[in-house]
Amino acid sequence: MSKKIRTIFIGTPDFGIPALNVLASSTDFDVIAVITQPDKKQGREQILTAPDMKVAAEKLGIPVLQPEKINNYIEEINKLEPDLIIVAAYAQIISQALLDIPKYGCINIHGSLLPKYRGAACIQAAILNGDSETGITIMKMNAGLDTGDIIEKFSIPIQAVDTTESIFDKLSQLGGEIIVPTLLKFINGEITPLKQDDSQASYVTMIKKEAGKINWQESAEQIERLVRAMTSWPGAYTELRISNDKLKIIKILQIEHSVIQFSGKKIGEVFLHNGKIAVQCGQDALAISKLQMAGKKPLSSEEFLRGYKDIIGMIFV
Repeated sequence: MSKKIRTIFIGTPDFGIPALNVLASSTDFDVIAVITQPDKKQGREQILTAPDMKVAAEKLGIPVLQPEKINNYIEEINKLEPDLIIVAAYAQIISQALLDIPKYGCINIHGSLLPKYRGAACIQAAILNGDSETGITIMKMNAGLDTGDIIEKFSIPIQAVDTTESIFDKLSQLGGEIIVPTLLKFINGEITPLKQDDSQASYVTMIKKEAGKINWQESAEQIERLVRAMTSWPGAYTELRISNDKLKIIKILQIEHSVIQFSGKKIGEVFLHNGKIAVQCGQDALAISKLQMAGKKPLSSEEFLRGYKDIIGMIFV
């Protein structure tokens, strides 16, 4: 390719960083700008913190733009004369006027096998639903929510021990591995994008903090998936009533992946199983490997029992 493809990369978390790094080092692409969300105050100290994508772009020496609303920034983007725009986990809807700017269009790196799981919490949904695989879809964007034509799909298996965090990392790396060869095939006319089958589509919304609350009425299998899906945010948690009017929050950080085929206790009741804390679920039971009392440090099940022996026989609610 005689002339480098002028490319704008749009994203916020570190999901898109491997793809950005590969594009920045490619002899076929010239990343002329990175667009990301504005810096935000984070943590108890409310420290103004830059998005991961901004930090990565600055290390590469790429100019960074941080508009509050990207659709109010169309004139500025147009002046950059991009041939191509890449989007990865940006969390803003992009208007048709912006999509029409680059001659090769806007291409999305999406963390699911479309049309399954359009929307935000795609990795969590795949784990919660017990899917055997997930993957990356490279898609030509339109004005809909993840409804554009599919350029290519790449799948990976979901292992029994995978969490949202581990799948996020795997898909992030996969995006970096496949983005340049896929784009070059598309730009050279070697791939014809295919329309999605809308009848097979499903949608997922953003995860809220309360989604991590465990309902012990559910089966052990469902709760095991929930704990993996909520890692590392918002985290799975339960409550322990220590008096008539006081509840203690306990974070469930890690559980045994094999359920205990046992139903001899009250739902939510804590009991001892092979030296570990176990809990009766609506169907079968689960053993907990690591947990954390609110305001305390994380402990293994065995360590927790040394400090909170009275927990055996109590009820998680």
